[in-house]
Amino acid sequence: MDKNLHLVVMAGGTGTRFWPHSRQTRPKQFLDILGTGRSLLQMTCDRFEPIIPKTNHLIVSNVSYEKILKQQFPKYSKSQFYLEPMRKNTAPCIALAAYKLRKKDPNGIMIVAPADHAIFQENKFIQVIQKAIETAREGKLVTIGIKPTRPETGYGYIQYLEGKGDVRKVKTFTEKPELELAEKFVESGEFVWNTGIFVWSVAAIIEAFEKYEPELAEIFDEGTNYYHTWRERKYVESAYAQCRSISIDYAIMEKAENVHVVLGDFGWSDLGSWSSVHELRAKDEHGNVLTGEALLYDCTNNFIHMPNGKMAVIDGLSDFLIADFNDVLVVCKKDGSAKFQKYIKEIKKTKGEKLL
Repeated sequence: MDKNLHLVVMAGGTGTRFWPHSRQTRPKQFLDILGTGRSLLQMTCDRFEPIIPKTNHLIVSNVSYEKILKQQFPKYSKSQFYLEPMRKNTAPCIALAAYKLRKKDPNGIMIVAPADHAIFQENKFIQVIQKAIETAREGKLVTIGIKPTRPETGYGYIQYLEGKGDVRKVKTFTEKPELELAEKFVESGEFVWNTGIFVWSVAAIIEAFEKYEPELAEIFDEGTNYYHTWRERKYVESAYAQCRSISIDYAIMEKAENVHVVLGDFGWSDLGSWSSVHELRAKDEHGNVLTGEALLYDCTNNFIHMPNGKMAVIDGLSDFLIADFNDVLVVCKKDGSAKFQKYIKEIKKTKGEKLL
């Protein structure tokens, strides 16, 4: 294995769209959403083991999840957990990883991946990643794109320039378009879904931060003498208090001129909602996903979760989410997870944090 390859997994999100299964104390990435016996974060690290040594797996997450990280990765060293004192989106997360890695391995290649995606054709995925690594060694910033199968409004899109092969220069990024625009993107054949998976050299991404986000670069560069020492945590707290919240797409990818996309097709889903999980889980003959016990009558295309020891009787529902997690029961349209922010806000207002 190449010791200069480093996996950086972004695992600091709260996963509100999977509430009430996902909670503030145990968000989506730490849950076995797909019923495999492994959490999404564990599955993410597992799929990179063929090409990246476990000792080079780095997980960037919120400091409040330190205990659960140690529980799920008991063989990882404490130094493999890069802990953020507060959430500031993906650009500070990636900057922290890049500047820490520069001190450890200035010639390193970073493979940056979200913690909560599903990939079902892992051999094909690894082939795409290896192609991205080759491209990154040329000094390019690389992202992975998936050929769209439908005009999805919940994904970002990447437009690429004409060319040959699976590596193309990026023309534009578009975040979550309206349906009419998404339909035009799919029809044009010039767009792919943005997976949020990135590959680049430590040197190339730091150069990009210095050029396009100089304030952010200065903040994390000043921490060089503190990284990998007992003084690091206090410095990182100060750094995060100073930097703004911004995504890596807005901060770097939409501005840089050396961005390329590797086109892939490996059975990908960002698992962004209960509906997306319903698509992937095993179903009965009427399209229902059931975990737990229930008697179903005239029910189609539902996602039903019941806790151990509780029986449900459900009659005449279609396309619903029925999720019973003991202290919270949610019954709503399966595609209604976009409203969860509203539900959570109201519960926080009336009941406080205990149910969140």
